[in-house]
Amino acid sequence: MKGQDRNPHHSVFDHFDSYLRSVRRYFIPNERDRMIAKWRTDGGDYKLRFNYNLDKNSFVMDLGGYQGQWASDLFARYECCIAVFEPISTFAREIRERFHKNNKIEVFQYGLGGASRTEKIGVCADSSSTFRKSSTMEEVRIIDAAEWFAQRKIESVQLIKINIEGGEYDLLERLIETGLIKLLENIQVQFHPISKDSELRMKRIQNNLRKTHVPTYQYTFVWENWARN
Repeated sequence: MKGQDRNPHHSVFDHFDSYLRSVRRYFIPNERDRMIAKWRTDGGDYKLRFNYNLDKNSFVMDLGGYQGQWASDLFARYECCIAVFEPISTFAREIRERFHKNNKIEVFQYGLGGASRTEKIGVCADSSSTFRKSSTMEEVRIIDAAEWFAQRKIESVQLIKINIEGGEYDLLERLIETGLIKLLENIQVQFHPISKDSELRMKRIQNNLRKTHVPTYQYTFVWENWARN
């Protein structure tokens, strides 16, 4: 669920699959469906996701840029510097075109993760993921987060938004393992139930985050934010 954050490059199969999921959510809602409904009722996409103490000097990382809407909305509020990561070529090109006159928003056509590698990603609008198959597959680059932080000499990140359709586990585990997690003032993340051990893995990450951060809001498998102690 990207909320307001992924161009209708859908096949007929993708549209039908989305339709079936919508029908199931309406008639047989599970716990995540109910959490999504609560998030929307609380106005999370328009309130919580933008309520930060940022200014023109703040540095923000947007992982899972899609069409650049979240970055655009955040910039309109704070005029901060934003690094947008979007590994899918079409989406990355569209984001670059969108912000080509804005020198405070930089677009990177790759994702960040636990190790540098190439992967196949299923292109399916805002549900594009390396953990799903699609009628359109694309090879994308993932860069080791620790390597990127070191090369860029990053010392502080005021906000990182992570919506990478299952890649958040690998990424956050790497940031915790290397201690880079301490550089992040706010972590806005959406966990995804991609496997039977997703909840266990999420809770393990949350327990580690509590050593350096505290949750400011939590909607399980929807959105949550962790602020540094």
